[in-house]
Amino acid sequence: MESPHKGKTGLQRLVNATRYSLAGLAAAAKHEDAFRQELMLAIVLVPLGLWFGPSGTGKALLVGSVLLVLVVELLNSAIEATVDRISLEDHSLAKRAKDIGSAAVMLSLVNVAAVWLLVLAY
Repeated sequence: MESPHKGKTGLQRLVNATRYSLAGLAAAAKHEDAFRQELMLAIVLVPLGLWFGPSGTGKALLVGSVLLVLVVELLNSAIEATVDRISLEDHSLAKRAKDIGSAAVMLSLVNVAAVWLLVLAY
């Protein structure tokens, strides 16, 4: 069965999508400690990336790497919420899903360090 919200088109779809996205950001900020921590890091690093980036490309790489962490954390949080909604029972597949999401966040953080090192050191 398809969602009844899929029928929206045009401007109403854009308004709804914006509202849902803002609600998602608010929910992550309210309920997810890791997202709040990474958001605080972004509030510091994004302006620094814009200031210290040696070129437009450098600025984009520095800022983009930080924003990618937030994107990956949002996806990880969505996976965790979905797994928990299905069942709070310990299950190897639930653990695997959560561990893989966590690994994605970790790699995005490693990416920030690598990008900042490479852009600022050369």
